[in-house]
Amino acid sequence: MAKNAEKTISKEELKKQFIEILHNDFQTTPDEADDKKVYEALSKIVVGILKKKRRKFTVNTQSAGKKKVYYLSMEFLMGRSLKTSLYNLEMNVQAKEMLKDLGISINGIYEQEPDAGLGNGGLGRLAACYLDALAADGYHATGYSICYEYGIFKQKLEDGWQTELPDNWLPGGSVWLVPVPTKAIEVRFDGELKEYWDNQYHCVTHENYTSVMAVPYDLFVSGYGSEAVSKLRLWKAEMASFDMPFFNKGDYAKALSKNIMSQAITKVLYPNDNHAEGKSLRLRQQYFLCAASIGDIVNQHMSVYGTLDNLHEKVAIHINDTHPTLAIPELMRILLDDCGYSWDKSWHIVTNTFAYTNHIVMPEALEKWDCNLLKSVCPRIFSIIIEINERYCRDLWERYKDEGKVSHMSIVENNKVKMATLCVHASHSVNGVAKIHSEIIKRETFKDEYLDTPTKFKNVTNGIAYRRWLYQSNEGLTELLREKIGDGFLKNAAELSKLAVFKNDEEVLNRLADIKAENKQKFAKYVKNQYGTVLNTESIFDVQVKRLHEYKRQQLNALNIIAQYNYLKNNPDAPFVPKTYIFAAKAAPGYYMAKQIIKLIWNISEELKKNDKLREKLNVIFLEDYNVSLSEILMPAADISEQISLAGTEASGTGNMKLMINGAVTLGTMDGANVEIHEQVGDDNIIIFGMNVDEVNACKASYRPIDIYNSNPVVKQAIDTIQYGVNGVQFPEIADTLKNTDTYMALKDFDSYQKAQKYASECYSDKLKWQRMSLANIAGAGIFSADRAVEEYAKDIWGLTK
Repeated sequence: MAKNAEKTISKEELKKQFIEILHNDFQTTPDEADDKKVYEALSKIVVGILKKKRRKFTVNTQSAGKKKVYYLSMEFLMGRSLKTSLYNLEMNVQAKEMLKDLGISINGIYEQEPDAGLGNGGLGRLAACYLDALAADGYHATGYSICYEYGIFKQKLEDGWQTELPDNWLPGGSVWLVPVPTKAIEVRFDGELKEYWDNQYHCVTHENYTSVMAVPYDLFVSGYGSEAVSKLRLWKAEMASFDMPFFNKGDYAKALSKNIMSQAITKVLYPNDNHAEGKSLRLRQQYFLCAASIGDIVNQHMSVYGTLDNLHEKVAIHINDTHPTLAIPELMRILLDDCGYSWDKSWHIVTNTFAYTNHIVMPEALEKWDCNLLKSVCPRIFSIIIEINERYCRDLWERYKDEGKVSHMSIVENNKVKMATLCVHASHSVNGVAKIHSEIIKRETFKDEYLDTPTKFKNVTNGIAYRRWLYQSNEGLTELLREKIGDGFLKNAAELSKLAVFKNDEEVLNRLADIKAENKQKFAKYVKNQYGTVLNTESIFDVQVKRLHEYKRQQLNALNIIAQYNYLKNNPDAPFVPKTYIFAAKAAPGYYMAKQIIKLIWNISEELKKNDKLREKLNVIFLEDYNVSLSEILMPAADISEQISLAGTEASGTGNMKLMINGAVTLGTMDGANVEIHEQVGDDNIIIFGMNVDEVNACKASYRPIDIYNSNPVVKQAIDTIQYGVNGVQFPEIADTLKNTDTYMALKDFDSYQKAQKYASECYSDKLKWQRMSLANIAGAGIFSADRAVEEYAKDIWGLTK
């Protein structure tokens, strides 16, 4: 470590700055300071280092005239920043030793930081991983999102029912945010349009609008072993001006109501949108993000180049899923209304600037907005979308003369704007996030668009900021890797493949087993402290952690556990490899069936507590409030990675990659990135079950789950148990859904899943065989690095240079 000692800062300099900040900002000393103040002081030093590095990197990028990338996403699930920043800046050893000299343990300090939960799941975590990787790869990148006051809700289970509590992350998280009030952008909502002609120019003015100010707060993201620092600019809504006349007249409610309405925009991550007010607020959030971000990009570009003529040559703007789609018409608005460019010139700039990542396979899940709502909330943007669509449909008609095709491909259909269709039309690149997903969007989701413009469709398989889940979270495995293959894998994940030569080395395989055992004990200790539950660390830790959604099929997992429970009740002395099923998942607040499934799993765990003998063999735990920090403890402890979505429904998944790099063996369907995991590790080191995409499609029309219920006694008994009571609670809706609709075909894949579970237990019983499988997964995980993914984006989509 000595050679890295001076990479960022020496221990002595760090100590000097730390003592100064405690003295000047907190009027305290290291002896007197509590953990919270230590955390804030250390974080301030890191923010200062990152800010300085970013400024220097930006100057170098601009003086070389290099292209920059801007990544727009309504979600960034950042997790904690202190630990990852210290590791990426290679000053973790200095910080640990400096605090140790002062009698402070760094692990307690890490725990002071709340998770920045500005996202729901995979989409937001991917965006966070990409900011890390863009910095590590040396590209100039800026992310844009909203500074939600309350991130994703804190999940509390009350008798197994999910209740949502506010997640007020900002008090502890605000030390990472640098306010930049001078760069605030005005965003205009509501009002009406006035059109007129002035000297042959068609002019549009927007009148009687409501003005909201978007104030930026910057969060810096370090890259490992790089001069680059990414910046996440988060927008907070503030009222543009206070209504003094109303206030002076004593009408305080009216004076303050506008303020409250504007601030609601950045209050909470995704309001529940199963009512009109929620829909309107979510649309306002989306336009607020887009208008502020595009305004900021234009301002930055103008300050460097003084013209927007070359915007598409110097700027790449990426849309992460459809939530930031309104950035497209917003840039058109600026070019047309503020700069006076012609339509054709504006459209040329826009279509060469934007690229779009699709994350959704199922057409019914693609975002659509009601025309009346769009017209009311952002009238000018709506009129531009209509114009884009009219020109698009005219062009399609001239080329195809097929009314059905034109109306199907139209951006506006049934009085709704199809956001994904707008993205596909206006972007020069459209990509899926795993090989199979990219094929499905070409073959099904955007079939006509693909046939019309095949060259814009691409694939970039997702990747993870792997150092967070390996280097920072799995100390034992990192040490073993360093010893056996050197530490090049920390910068280049492809070097993990060097581990494969040890697949028959018993010493290495036994050490892998010991490392896993130690990680399981650490996780079990966490569970004991949090829940008072004792886990059997000798059992298989079988892990399914992800958002709760029927297509991810937590209900299939639960069905199998109930079948195993029924079997063991009837055969208490039967040989059975002990298993601990670990679940963690949040359900969308308005998603009733998902909440029912959580309650079912929780009740299964309660039922098992009643029988000590049975519980030694079969145990279930549902972890509350799943977040990035919890996954950092869990991933290194997992034996089996459950990736059991119905083939053709999961775009990619990234949890599968985090589990894989920590040596868990995937038990899954041929869906999402499982297909590529299978390619990397081969048949022997992954457990695949269930139908493939073609079999699913062939079976859909004639599928009758009730026939399986009636003909398979194991399935019937398991569903009847759900129907008539688990831990004294009945779940008729789940039972009825499985018997009568079973949209995601859990019953169809059930037999195959049971066989896969049985096979997994057999493999685990052969210790060396299991460790060989585990080693093959670690060695094959390099391709799933976010560093690799963003290199592909940079080269094939954004056209960036270093």
